[in-house]
Amino acid sequence: MTTLPEFSRAAVLRKFKAPLQIENVPIPRNVETGAALVKIEACSICGTDVHLWQGSLSLTVNLPVIIGHEMVGSVLKLGYGADRDSVGNPLRVGDRVLYTHTACGSCFFCTTARKPTLCMNRRAYMYENMEQEPYLLGGFSEYGYVLPQAGRLKVPDNVPNELASLSSCALRSVMNAMSQLGEIDPSEVVVVQGAGPLGLLATANAKVRGARKVIVIGAPAARLELAREFGADLCISVDETTAQERLDMVQALTGGRGADIVLEFTGVPAAFVEGLHLCRRGARYLIVGQLGEGKTEFAPSLIVKKNITVVGSFSGDARSYSLALDFISTHLHDFPFEKMITGRYKLDDVNIALERMRNMQEIKPVILV
Repeated sequence: MTTLPEFSRAAVLRKFKAPLQIENVPIPRNVETGAALVKIEACSICGTDVHLWQGSLSLTVNLPVIIGHEMVGSVLKLGYGADRDSVGNPLRVGDRVLYTHTACGSCFFCTTARKPTLCMNRRAYMYENMEQEPYLLGGFSEYGYVLPQAGRLKVPDNVPNELASLSSCALRSVMNAMSQLGEIDPSEVVVVQGAGPLGLLATANAKVRGARKVIVIGAPAARLELAREFGADLCISVDETTAQERLDMVQALTGGRGADIVLEFTGVPAAFVEGLHLCRRGARYLIVGQLGEGKTEFAPSLIVKKNITVVGSFSGDARSYSLALDFISTHLHDFPFEKMITGRYKLDDVNIALERMRNMQEIKPVILV
């Protein structure tokens, strides 16, 4: 058996907006019952990583932290009772896994409400202090620790590391959101707000689910071009149109009614108001991207008068991770997932990758460890 080093090199954030520092972080000597230690192979970068780095998230962050939460790793050690993944597949040393934020399984939200993503005792990777054991709770690191109450999913053999990593946040968030949305009728027109990673994956998902037409609203032009390859029937640039022009275009394609379903993946507060206008009477409006601290004004009467069903969707549970991996594995050759991976970086270049993500020069960069 390979002897573990004493420390893991990891990218640590000690002050918001400051560059991450590569530090030596202790590797836990003992693996708890139900836990696991992994060698991280890849960790893709999410817009949430950038927001956390900049201190603009509306979530508690206990600095200093190891940023990164879209990691895939190969198992090095398994604690007692950790020999199966969350859907019953056997787990052995060497297997590749994704792992989830935790859920206690016993609070109101885990049991009665059946919403483990809202767990009152939830622990989330990259938000917890890296100076406290088990230390390795972030993805930009050579090694990672799978908490005992975290879900974990074995990665299918045909899914490469970069796409497995992509599945562990962006796609699992889409799968969780789509589960809350429910079925898409073949007669329905879907508008996707946002042409980033989540918007692209939602476009593919909506097409697979049978939407009559999928309209993507976003920017820049290169992302809209990729959205067409993911199944968009029409792409509308926010750089080249006004909100009124976008509304006119959607209504022109829907007999003047508006979209049957609107999916928000922008993170821009003003997009919420626009989405309400894009909805037809009786539409469903799914909000996923709004995790920042920004605000916007709107008339609540618009929701009432149009009888709009507004659904918020946060994160994703082990089931969503499983659905994400299955979606990638099944549709690996149906959509150009690999084109979403726009940059591959070493751990030492993490600040370059984050800055490029912040400036929208990347769709989905990945740190290869």
